Amino acid sequence: MYDERFLLHDTGPYHPEHPERLKAILKGIQDAGLLSDLTVFPAVSPEMKWIEAVHTKEYIQRFKEKCLAGEPILDDPDNKMCKDTYNTALLAVGGVIDAVRRVMENELDNAFCAVRPPGHHAEADKAMGFCYFGNVAIAAKYLLQKWHLSQILIIDFDAHHGNGTQHIFESDPSVIYYSIHQHPSFAYPGTGREFEVGTGKGTGSVKNSTSLPGNSDDDWKHLVERDLLPIFDKFNPEFILVSTGFDAHIDDQMSNVKISTEWYTWMIKLIMELASKHTDGKLVSVLEGGYVLKRLPELAKNHVEVLLNHSCHRRKKCLSQKQ
Repeated sequence: MYDERFLLHDTGPYHPEHPERLKAILKGIQDAGLLSDLTVFPAVSPEMKWIEAVHTKEYIQRFKEKCLAGEPILDDPDNKMCKDTYNTALLAVGGVIDAVRRVMENELDNAFCAVRPPGHHAEADKAMGFCYFGNVAIAAKYLLQKWHLSQILIIDFDAHHGNGTQHIFESDPSVIYYSIHQHPSFAYPGTGREFEVGTGKGTGSVKNSTSLPGNSDDDWKHLVERDLLPIFDKFNPEFILVSTGFDAHIDDQMSNVKISTEWYTWMIKLIMELASKHTDGKLVSVLEGGYVLKRLPELAKNHVEVLLNHSCHRRKKCLSQKQ
């Protein structure tokens, strides 16, 4: 899912979350010759009720009014705005919801949503960390309320903890939130500690894997195998949403983690294997962070290639069963 209108969100010079990120991602997929094998579709405007299922009406209205008034930031200097930011954020939400719908209706096996602005830091009532609307959180609410699913798993491997996603669902046992991220030191937003496990009825539905600065592939593989795999043994997710952040890469200056390109391929392969076993492959991956233009083409290409290969395998399997 890609739309050139995502480029209209102008964060100004020197801001790391800029339109060139999506251009680099699209280039990687194009140069690898993958586009002809993919279903490419644009974003659509969402029904406001899905955004209101996560964000307060006051916040939505405040965001809209400040954007239309030409305010340059929202809530925090990190959140730069232009006149198109509000509408672009709406399209990001709508595109992700549409991708989920297509997967649920078996039009697609899985999907990667190359969106901006990202979403996992957005709280119910404020913007944070380049994020305005919680794209993945809203998609989870859509699955719960529209499709009446009872168990959704969100996997977040951005270098920074998805505070917004966790806070929105930490008391809801129907959504399991797993995050691996850097903590502490240079670790925005400072949340996501291992003792944060959910609240009330949602106690046990949050799992955070924290990684020290300087950790690399083996450390992150160990944490994932220790903390994520048991979630699949304990719960039976019906759909997997992935907050895909590429900013833990060794070349990315937005974190102090030293993850290689190979780890990212290993991670999405593992997730897709688990999705094949538990959700019949139903998965939607949504872009969060990742800011090194020279690495994004390869990282995105590898990511999409894994999703495509699993889709082809599933199609062949279904065909052989019919025969």
